[in-house]
Amino acid sequence: MPKNRSFAAVTALALCFAVTAAAQERSKPALTTLTTQDYIDIQQLIARYAVAIDECTNNGYDYAALYADDGWFSASRDGKPGRKWQGRENLAAAARGNMKTCDEVPWKGIKHMYVNHVITATAEGATGRIDLIAIGLDGDPHKVEHQGHYEDVYVKTSKGWLFKSRLHVLSPGQAEVSSGQKPGGQR
Repeated sequence: MPKNRSFAAVTALALCFAVTAAAQERSKPALTTLTTQDYIDIQQLIARYAVAIDECTNNGYDYAALYADDGWFSASRDGKPGRKWQGRENLAAAARGNMKTCDEVPWKGIKHMYVNHVITATAEGATGRIDLIAIGLDGDPHKVEHQGHYEDVYVKTSKGWLFKSRLHVLSPGQAEVSSGQKPGGQR
């Protein structure tokens, strides 16, 4: 009889673990399935970002339009996030380098090139990581520099894919443009 009780106890315990594991698995949000068009649209978001920041179009408001209503941008140096630019007016100011007009943008003449883009589906949309290569530093069209990477969160809205957040992880020793310093690097 004691052997049967032990077997029953072990069986009940195993069943409890199985039920708990199944419940935990069901409670995890399912990953979004990204379509080929989703990948293309997210890549186009990145391309529009490069044009908006390089050209400072529409006094920075084309840049701001690339973010969800609650979206934000920040730069991080040595693991410490800087100012969080959030809201249409603040994001447009970020695109201008916190200057009054696009004519005063500190990175004028520099082209941003984004490489090694990795997009990952999530339950809420997608995340991405992409490296920044800046071309034309210090007015020299041949000067090229790796300037860290971005860690992105993308969200699909009625306006298409937008940034929920964009964190520029600056290379060591790199100055953040929006801090007002004249950097060796840009955003």
